[in-house]
Order: sequence, then C-alpha cells, then structure tokens
Amino acid sequence: ERDAWQQERSMLQNALKQAEAQLAKVTAETGNKPVGETSSLKLQRLYRKYLRAESFRKALVYQKKYLLLLLGGFQDCEQATLALIARMGIYPSAAALQPAGARPVARFRCAARAVIAVSR
Repeated sequence: ERDAWQQERSMLQNALKQAEAQLAKVTAETGNKPVGETSSLKLQRLYRKYLRAESFRKALVYQKKYLLLLLGGFQDCEQATLALIARMGIYPSAAALQPAGARPVARFRCAARAVIAVSR
C-alpha cells in the first residue's frame, strides 16, 4: 500500500511540474495580459492617435484661415494706399508696382515654399 501511495505521489508531482511548465510557457507568450485587454488597449491607443492627428488638422485649418484673412487685410491696405497716392496726383511707375523679388528664381522659391506649407 505504501509503494502504491509513493508511485501515485510521484506521478502527481510530475503532472504538477508539467502543468507549471505549460502555465509558464503560456504566460510568457501572452505577456501576462489577457487577450481581450490587449486589443482594447491597442484600440484606445489608436483612437488617441487619431484624436491628436485630427486636432492638428483642425489647428492647421484655423491657422490657414487666419493667415488668409491677414493677407487679405494687407492687400486691402495696399490698394487703399495706392488709391490715396493716385488721388494725390502721383502715379507709381510700372517697376514700382512689381514685387521686389520678381526674378524667376525668387518666384520658384516662393511657389516651392507655398507647396511645402500647404502639404504640411
């Protein structure tokens, strides 16, 4: 009877060691996180990234609108100034009306910078 008990005990100890080894293997694979929580955390992280990107886009839209309004205001001021000068009887020459950086290289640089700003 004692021998049967010893054999059963050794068999149960071996089974326990095998179960512990399998448990350690499975826990190492999952990284101590249940599968449902892992996907939920990934979804939350992606949603936060989406919200951050959307916030940046909205900020850029507002900045663009502000800059367009600002440039429109400068254009109105320039036209008003030219109208005032014309009423005074002094007409600016054609060279004075052209922008200072009218060279082809300067135009290209301006266009390139505008494209880069719009793409950002």
